Amino acid sequence: MGVLRLSHVEVRVADLELATAYYVEVLGLVEVGHEEGRVYLKCWDEHDHHSVVLRAHPDPGLEHMSFKVEREDDLDELERALARYGCAVRRLAAGEELGQGEAIRTQAPSGHEVELVHSMLRTGNLLPRVNPPPEPQGLAGVHPPRLDHVAVTAEEVEPAAAFFTAVLGFRVTERLVATGGGLLGVWLERSHSPSDLAITGGPSGGLHHFGFWVDDWYEVRRAADVLAYNGVHIETGPTRHGITRSLAVHFFDPSGNRNEIFTGGYRPDPDHEPTTWTEEEIGRAYFHYGGRLDSRFLVTYR
Repeated sequence: MGVLRLSHVEVRVADLELATAYYVEVLGLVEVGHEEGRVYLKCWDEHDHHSVVLRAHPDPGLEHMSFKVEREDDLDELERALARYGCAVRRLAAGEELGQGEAIRTQAPSGHEVELVHSMLRTGNLLPRVNPPPEPQGLAGVHPPRLDHVAVTAEEVEPAAAFFTAVLGFRVTERLVATGGGLLGVWLERSHSPSDLAITGGPSGGLHHFGFWVDDWYEVRRAADVLAYNGVHIETGPTRHGITRSLAVHFFDPSGNRNEIFTGGYRPDPDHEPTTWTEEEIGRAYFHYGGRLDSRFLVTYR
């Protein structure tokens, strides 16, 4: 019951045509629909209508993040929980966003627009349902199988984390604690992955990155090859994170939104005890091999 996983992200891009070409031809996502000012995309192994929405807007960043809930009546229950928490809730009618049913939206204490949705048009992946091969032939670019997580920023991490745990039932897998005891970052899950959502210190409403899953380390290296060949600015990696134990490469879309291709990590159980990282080890927490944190990695987009 409740939140199952990340459903999709809507991100703002300055040049919709250029961004669409990048996400389709370089990242290898599949365009599934468009309307005035928006393009809808998905990864090849996703069954729902879309997982990434590009919105034409002069300021890059995150427009909203959407989480899928297990049952239709979860929307009513979570709407009541949000109201008790003091959050204003807006209902979206079925079809108001292309390919999805009724949904609710609210603003988290972090300043982010958060959507909850149950019904999404099921368009299927690019494989047959009977005797499928492991991967379709002729895929373009990096072609990750699925969107995995989103990382955002907030001026105050603690109340943002409390909102997602107390109201939406997220569980903490890892946390980064300041020398003085404050919370610098928190990693949260609902799908038994190391992180469906990460919140770190920075501007409220900010986007740090959204990440796509690939099968193994070879695919991370191949992604870096594809990005380099296409002249995409690679910010960090391929490398390992201490937090989540993942292997990853970070880079930017043409509007400056940070993307991640990653693999690895671990499977936290529902009774998982959170891992704590301390501020003096922040370099190793983010970049385990080098042990140093480049301050540019903390740059976000609102």
